[in-house]
Parts: sequence; C-alpha cells; structure tokens
Amino acid sequence: MNATRIAIDYSKCGEVGKIDPRKCGKCLKICDPAVFLMHQPLHTQQDPFDPQVWRITAVWLSLCTRCMKCVNACPEKAITVSW
Repeated sequence: MNATRIAIDYSKCGEVGKIDPRKCGKCLKICDPAVFLMHQPLHTQQDPFDPQVWRITAVWLSLCTRCMKCVNACPEKAITVSW
C-alpha cells in the first residue's frame, strides 16, 4: 500500500474571509481514526483568537483508512487525500 498524503489548503480553511476551523471542525468530528489535530502554530506571536493562526493538520497519516469522509465533510473543499 502506498503512503497516504493529506493536504489542507489553508487559503480555504482558516484564512481571512473563509471558515474558522475552531467553529467548523467537521473533518475532526467525522474522522473515525482521528487523523487530524487542531492546533495553534508554536512559532506565531499573533492573537490566539485570530482564525488565521489556528490550523487543522493531518498528523497520524498511518491511521488513515482513505474513506474520504473528511474530503466530503469539508464545506470549503480544503482537504485532498492521495496515495
């Protein structure tokens, strides 16, 4: 089985004028093996309530079953899964 790659387009998830990942979180909720993590990058010194500094990251790729539920659940179509 080839390695799974999950990409998140941050211009659609968490950027100005787009969805706030803290309010959405649909990919977090739908993913049965819990591949995703919501976090604030450590390197930023911006306001922690600013949606631009919060990120959803696919951390545990080896747990991904490639069910595509996250892709289908994302209202901004910000997630792509490939292998």
